[in-house]
Amino acid sequence: QVQLVESGGGLVQPGGSLRLSCAASGIIFSSYAMAWYRQAPGKQRELVASITNSRSTNYADSVKGRFTISRDNAWNTVYLQMNTLKPEDTAVYYCNAGKSGTGENYYPMYWGQGTQVTVSS
Repeated sequence: QVQLVESGGGLVQPGGSLRLSCAASGIIFSSYAMAWYRQAPGKQRELVASITNSRSTNYADSVKGRFTISRDNAWNTVYLQMNTLKPEDTAVYYCNAGKSGTGENYYPMYWGQGTQVTVSS
């Protein structure tokens, strides 16, 4: 049974930082690409960042230079370091295990339950 468990969400002021973690089980973690998606109220879920099993990364334009995705295969964990947070970053953030395709293509397969990030003063 595949499980992806996110943690680290919360309330932060604009300009602040948060680090999300996602612990995976039930998969051969090192053979999967991993990604973070987010969904704000009334909006479609969007891909925020992805990392291949060879640690190549891709980011949405809206988070480039502010967010960093990384992975630790020894701990079956993927991280999302979020700096200089803005109110528009407010969303539920979802961890995903999937497969990477050509170029920046990412194919989601397994989802976590999500963690709320709220950026507000």
